Amino acid sequence: MILYTKSRKYETSEFMTKIMGPNPIKILEELLLNHQIPVGSLVCDLGCGQGLTSLFLVKEYNFNVWAADLWSNPEENRHFFEEHGLSDQKIHPVKMDALHLNFEKDFFDAVVSIDSYHYFGHDPKYLDEKLLPFLKPGGYVYIAIPGMKKDCHQNLPKALLLSWTPEQLDTIHDTIYWENIVHQSRSAEVISVHEMESNEEVWADWLKQNNPYVIEDRASMNAGGGKYMNFVAMILRKRVNS
Repeated sequence: MILYTKSRKYETSEFMTKIMGPNPIKILEELLLNHQIPVGSLVCDLGCGQGLTSLFLVKEYNFNVWAADLWSNPEENRHFFEEHGLSDQKIHPVKMDALHLNFEKDFFDAVVSIDSYHYFGHDPKYLDEKLLPFLKPGGYVYIAIPGMKKDCHQNLPKALLLSWTPEQLDTIHDTIYWENIVHQSRSAEVISVHEMESNEEVWADWLKQNNPYVIEDRASMNAGGGKYMNFVAMILRKRVNS
């Protein structure tokens, strides 16, 4: 059972109205239980959205964070960070496409990605060609993405189709699928691919909100769609001699 000792303090109306899906702060806290990233590390928050996870990484783990996202406005994220006492010395909002990262090689000590990797990481070549070149040898990648308990794309449950099209669900897979993807990397040591515990609670936090996307998702979840779903955690380490 996850106690969420760090993320409970972020359950305010201000933070919860900024979430863009199942509670990313709780997902991140579970993902980083017993993590191996040293304090003060340079960390890329890949697909940071409106910056909640980036702020959490700085305030709760004392990392130096690059808040990278293609769709959010970095100036709006910067204003949000400044409102909460974070300067450009600790957190750096940038507009960046995960398929075309523009950082120095071997720059980051770690990459963290919450609820976004499934959109761009399906290609087995992605890690070696697009992401790991920017990570220092020995650096870590921590990923958490929505998944399925068991892939069922050939016979999708009616409950899931109440909210999502087959095309949308095509990015969602089980641990076996993702194990196959990441094990094809030559440069990454796969430490763990496993189902997370937080699915029910993080979805409950999301379904309490009031925006059009929540309303769409409620149809499936109220019909029992959650029993087919989970969150998948992947923890990788860049090989020293890759």
